[in-house]
Amino acid sequence: MLFFLYFIIIHNFVRYKQTNLEPNPVIKGSLTTIILKLLEDNSKMYGYEMTKAVREITANKMDITEAALYPALHKLLDEELIETTSEVVDGRLRKYYSLTKKGKKETISKVNALKEAIASLQLILNPNLSNG
Repeated sequence: MLFFLYFIIIHNFVRYKQTNLEPNPVIKGSLTTIILKLLEDNSKMYGYEMTKAVREITANKMDITEAALYPALHKLLDEELIETTSEVVDGRLRKYYSLTKKGKKETISKVNALKEAIASLQLILNPNLSNG
């Protein structure tokens, strides 16, 4: 099922990259879930690490810009779904993000909701698959 999430996100973003249109609302609306899922899978991450992970997972088909990432992170902080810690790495202060207890519960809920939405979209986009 996670494959379908990546497929839809990648498919829509490939079109964006090829035509230079505004980002697809499906991707934009899934950004919070993507961030939460990354943090669930990786325990803690810093901003650039998140953008790099998305590029690697999607084979460079999707790119989360700082202009999209940091407002989403600030919103998640305000909602107390994530928290930050700072560490000095190579002489530089790096801010790491991680899930709170509330964030862990919300991640499960948001990922399940997105999976259900993707499954429904698959039924609509590929009706022959549902007919066996």
